[in-house]
Amino acid sequence: MSIKPVLLATLLLLTSTVQAADTDAIVQAWPARQPVRDAALEAKVEATLKTLTLRQKIGQMVQPEIRMITPDEVREYAIGTVLNGGGGWPDMDKAATPAQWRALSETFQAAALQATPGVPLIWGTDALHGHNNVRGATLFPHNIGLGATRNAELVRDIGRATARAVRATGLHWAFAPTLAVVQDVRWGRTYESFGADPALVRQLGQAAVAGLQDGLKDGRGVLATAKHYVADGGTRRGIDQGVAHATPAELAQVHGAGYLGALDAGVLTVMASFSSWTDSAAYIEHGKMHGNKTLMTGVLKERLAFDGLIVGDWDGHAQVPGCTKVDCPATINAGLDVVMVPFDWKAFYANTLRAAEQGRIPMSRIDDAVRRILRVKFSMSVPTTVPPTVEALQAPELARRAVRESLVLLKHSSGLLPLKRTARVLVVGEAADDMKRQAGGWSVTWQGRETTNADYPQGTTLLAALRQRLGTAQVVFDEDGSGQDPAKFDAVIAVLGEQPYAEGEGDVRLTENLRHSRRHPDDAAVLQRVAGRGAPVVTLLYSGRPLYVNDLVNKSNAFIAAWLPGTEGAGLVDLLVAPAAGEPAWPGFTGRLSFPWPADACQFSTRAAKPLWPVGGGLSGKEKVEQVRLTEPNDPAICPL
Repeated sequence: MSIKPVLLATLLLLTSTVQAADTDAIVQAWPARQPVRDAALEAKVEATLKTLTLRQKIGQMVQPEIRMITPDEVREYAIGTVLNGGGGWPDMDKAATPAQWRALSETFQAAALQATPGVPLIWGTDALHGHNNVRGATLFPHNIGLGATRNAELVRDIGRATARAVRATGLHWAFAPTLAVVQDVRWGRTYESFGADPALVRQLGQAAVAGLQDGLKDGRGVLATAKHYVADGGTRRGIDQGVAHATPAELAQVHGAGYLGALDAGVLTVMASFSSWTDSAAYIEHGKMHGNKTLMTGVLKERLAFDGLIVGDWDGHAQVPGCTKVDCPATINAGLDVVMVPFDWKAFYANTLRAAEQGRIPMSRIDDAVRRILRVKFSMSVPTTVPPTVEALQAPELARRAVRESLVLLKHSSGLLPLKRTARVLVVGEAADDMKRQAGGWSVTWQGRETTNADYPQGTTLLAALRQRLGTAQVVFDEDGSGQDPAKFDAVIAVLGEQPYAEGEGDVRLTENLRHSRRHPDDAAVLQRVAGRGAPVVTLLYSGRPLYVNDLVNKSNAFIAAWLPGTEGAGLVDLLVAPAAGEPAWPGFTGRLSFPWPADACQFSTRAAKPLWPVGGGLSGKEKVEQVRLTEPNDPAICPL
C-alpha cells in the first residue's frame, strides 16, 4: 500500500478537524438564543411556499433598483423586493412628492400581487436620519449626534417619526440602523455609528429598531435593518469595505453588541457588510461577509435563532471570491436570502435559476430563503394608514429637541453662553448658511454634495434660525470674515464644517490626517480673521467624526461639536441664545461625547490611551472652568501606519 494516499487522507482529516474546531469556537463566542415561533404565521408561510414555482421563488430573492425595473418586469419575474438607492427617485425627479412616491409603490405592488397572489412586494430605502431621500422630509441629526444624547427614548421616537415618513411614501423597509462600533475614525461612515462604546450602540440600536418597527402590524411601522453585519466599523485603518481584525470574542462582544440589542427589539432584517473578517487570534482569513457561512448561518441564523431575512448590500456579493455581479451561488449558499442586484438583476436572476436547477444551490436553501422572506412579509401590514402628505414627512419639534440634546460643549468662557437676546452678532463661515454641510451625507442624494438650500424647503440653517430669533437687524453675515469689524459686535459665531460625504468617499486617506485646518484651510482662515479682534468667538463645528482642532479651539472662547444636526437649525440657536421672558429656563448643554476626541492629528483609534477629551466628555456651560491653552504640534509628514 502506498503511504502517500494515507498521508494525504490524514492531512485532509486534520485540516477538516481544525476547521470544524475553529468554526465551533466562532459560534460558541456568541450567546445562544431560542427561537420564538407563531404557529399561525408559520402555517401561512408553509402553505404559501408550497404554491410558488422555482421561478417565483428566485424572483423573491432578487432585489433590483427602481430605476432599472418596470412594473411589467415585476410581474414577469415575480420580483419580491425593490430598493431605491441614494439619488434614486420616482421618474428621477428629485422633487417628487409623497403622492408620486406612493403612486409608484402602488403600481409595483399591483404588479407583484398579480404575479404571486397573496405575496406582497416590499420596497427598501436608506432612511438613516429621517426619510432622507425625499425632498421635504425632516432630517434628524446623524447617529453620531444621537449617540451624544444618550437618550434611548428620543432615539425610539425618531424611529417612529422616520417610519411614519417612510410609510407616507408607500415604502415598507428602512435600511437602518447602522450598528457599527467604530475603531478608527478615518472611516467615512463614522457618523452613521452611535459611538465607540458597545453598550451604548446596543442600547440605542435596540431603541431605533423598536421605534421603526412600532406599529408594524397596523401599517404605521416599517421593517428595520440591523447593519452592516458584522464589524463594518472595525476595519483596519478605517478603510471602507476593508478587513476587520478581531478575535472571535471581540467580534461577538464588541462588534456584535448592537445586533444583540436589535434582536431583543425583534428586528426582522439584517444587512450583510461589504467588509471582511480576519481572526486575529488564529490568524485565519475568513473573507467577505457576503460569503461567510459561519457568521451568517452558523451564528446569526442558528446560534442567535434569527428567523428574519439577511439582505445583501449594493452588489456586495460580487466581492465574494469566484463571484461576479451576475452570478454568485456562493452568497446564497452561505446564507444570504435577498441579493441586492441594483442594475444587472436580469442576468443574476437567470444564472441563479440555472444554478438551482443544476443543484449548485440546494432546493432546501432556496426554500429556507423564501420561507424567511415570507415570514417577514406576513409579519407586517403592507398597506398603510399614513396619508401621502408633506406633513407626514415632518417632525420639526422632535428634530429640534434632538439637535439641542446632541450638541457637545468642549470649551466655554464662563458667562459667554447663552447670548443675550439684545446681542448684536456677527456670523462667519460658509457653513452657517449651507444646508448640505448642516445635514451631511445621505441627504436628498447619496453624497449630499449635489444639493442646495432649495432642496430642503422644510429646513432652517443656523443663520436663518438666528435671524428669526434675534431679528435681521441684529445679525450680520460675513461669509469669509473679511468685511466686518468684530469689535463692533457683542459676539462672533463662526460656523465651520466638513464638506458632506458618504461611505468610502469620506475615508481619510493614508496620506492625510485629522487636522481640520489642513483639510479645510478656508475654515481656518475665516477664524483667523475674527479671533482676538474685540469680540468673543463662539465656534460650531459640523463634522461626521471627531477631528483634531486644537488651533481652532485656541482661537475660540467657546467651542461646540455640533456633528451633522440636520434640518432644524433652531435647535442650535436654542442653546446659543437666552430664552425670552416666559419661556423655559436655558437648559445648558447636555450632550456628551460618544467618541473620544483626538489629542493629535494622527490619533485615529477610538481606543487610544490619552485622548484630548474622553468618551463622556463635555461641559454644561453653567460651570466655571479654567481655560487652558492647548498645544499645537506640527503635523507629521505622514502618520505612522
